[in-house]
Amino acid sequence: MAMNLGTSSSDEPEVMIDMNTTPLIDVMLVLLIMLIITIPSQLHSVNLDMPTPTNAVKKTDPIVIKINVDDQNTISWNGKPISSRAELDEKLNLASQQQPQPELHIRSHAKAKYEAVALVMASAQRMGLSKLGIVGSEQFAN
Repeated sequence: MAMNLGTSSSDEPEVMIDMNTTPLIDVMLVLLIMLIITIPSQLHSVNLDMPTPTNAVKKTDPIVIKINVDDQNTISWNGKPISSRAELDEKLNLASQQQPQPELHIRSHAKAKYEAVALVMASAQRMGLSKLGIVGSEQFAN
């Protein structure tokens, strides 16, 4: 608080220029008390001992079928060459009937024709296989 000792000779009191800080300090103290009260409730935690599941499904690795198309446009199934489109369709049909469906990893040589790779993808889609992946595409980056 400020006290103003006036030296004026008139009967009217002088205007106080100093700011009254008492209400500001009161508001600050109220906010401080509210903060002190609310912090423990925000930091309070409840520790629960949850049971561990006993019938958890064991994760199995997926079955992977590797289909390669070489520079002579020869299609091979897990390293064994396929002689005809009918043989490819037969193998894809057998793979589509497996549960769970296997993953097809298709790798093509940089000089293989697009037609041969598209034939494999179209046949797989027609047989209902949905897990297709093109691997080895980093060779086409240049």
